[in-house]
Amino acid sequence: MKVSIIAAVLAAPLMILQPVWAHTDESLDAMQAPHGGQVRAAGPYHLELVAKEGELVLHVTDHAWQEIKTDGGEGKASIQQDKTGAKITVKLEPSPQNLLTGRGEFQIKPETVIVVFVKMPGQEAYGAKFTPVKLKTVKAGKKSAEGHDHDLQHKHH
Repeated sequence: MKVSIIAAVLAAPLMILQPVWAHTDESLDAMQAPHGGQVRAAGPYHLELVAKEGELVLHVTDHAWQEIKTDGGEGKASIQQDKTGAKITVKLEPSPQNLLTGRGEFQIKPETVIVVFVKMPGQEAYGAKFTPVKLKTVKAGKKSAEGHDHDLQHKHH
């Protein structure tokens, strides 16, 4: 009986932490992001970064995808545009919603890396690294040896 109680006590923290282990960059990249950005886990948060020329929008949610209000929070982004190592820092301003936003003189290129740091009131600071988002090419379909397009549906009249 003592062994089963000890086993239960030891297993409880593992069951609580198990969902956090599932939040790898690879597993998050495999999911469709709610706002079309890239998602990273940072402490108790999911951070979704939507990056455009000169503009950053960071959506903050908990691990159950519930919005976390950013009022009173603060953030910054360190943007490395290329392999020269030159970095641009952009301050991220909170909003009444679950957003931190910032603007700056930068371009998003395939080699751009963005590291963000966020701190919500009464919480520790957390950081996340956003690597270049890989562009996906869309193919119309696969051609067979006969030249037929098997992925498109054809209607014959």
